[in-house]
Amino acid sequence: MAAPKKSVAKEAGQEKASSPPEFTKEQELKALRDMLLIRRFEEKAGQLYGMGAIGGFCHLYIGQEAVVVGMQMALKPGDEVITGYRDHGHMLACDMEAKGVMAELTGRRGGYSRGKGGSMHMFSKEKHFYGGHGIVGAQVSLGTGLAFANRYRGNDNVSVTYFGDGAANQGQVYESFNMAELWKLPVIYVIENNRYAMGTSVSRASAQQDFSKRGASFNIPGKQVDGMDVRAVKAAADEAVAWCRGGNGPMILEMQTYRYRGHSMSDPAKYRTREEVEKVRHDQDPIEQVRNRLLASGASEQDLKAIDAQVREIVNEAADFAQHDPEPDPAELYTDIYR
Repeated sequence: MAAPKKSVAKEAGQEKASSPPEFTKEQELKALRDMLLIRRFEEKAGQLYGMGAIGGFCHLYIGQEAVVVGMQMALKPGDEVITGYRDHGHMLACDMEAKGVMAELTGRRGGYSRGKGGSMHMFSKEKHFYGGHGIVGAQVSLGTGLAFANRYRGNDNVSVTYFGDGAANQGQVYESFNMAELWKLPVIYVIENNRYAMGTSVSRASAQQDFSKRGASFNIPGKQVDGMDVRAVKAAADEAVAWCRGGNGPMILEMQTYRYRGHSMSDPAKYRTREEVEKVRHDQDPIEQVRNRLLASGASEQDLKAIDAQVREIVNEAADFAQHDPEPDPAELYTDIYR
């Protein structure tokens, strides 16, 4: 059983970076609202899964909210996002509607894939979100392809390609790295290192635990980031976006983060101690960090509770819609099929 670590940001044996640039009050409030939406959505999804309203797999993003929220704060319309199966948070951060995401989880007509795809197969061309992929590491080559398309078309859009510490050991990842650097493709590889992949500690599964160095043999620069601090994520994202838009090729950002739940809803997570999880929650929770800074700067407890109440209302409406929206017509089985 893995011993508790002092800090998520020290997982690879490096000290936590210096304090990131401060947020304005408006940025803090946006970060709080966006992270709360993901947290409350995932909590509700967990409840619906327990009730049997959501079938199949359900991978929750609770604890990792600062990563995708901070990254999105650095992007512009037209930039693409692609990720693996722990994807609900990424959809919401891309401004996809909570109702459509939850309805897809329950297999209803109003879902983003009309109830046919479920958790791992949701897309939104309008929001430039390209999934949601259940095959470990498969999205990395696709995200590299999105970057190739941007370069081919001559625009300045960036592809943000997320994958985890477990997927970082897949062979297709390194083939993608090689092509991306060779052709100077505008892709940011975001490795969400939550330390346990599907349930195995990185110390047991990875010979090189500093994932920011994974592109060294391809001359791809990398950076370790405190993925529990939305300000640090935003600062690193700004740097990476500028690098890619400047025609310099890809960059790797290792987000040192932590998930509070098991790999999926069916995982009891016995490979770590309850004390370790509670320590991270108490010391580094990304939402509480923002909340505490807002309170220290003069925001009232009542105002922050009002934001949480608004978010809960959105999530409750989404859950109600997802349970009462009609199921897909059987004829839907034959749509979107290509020979």
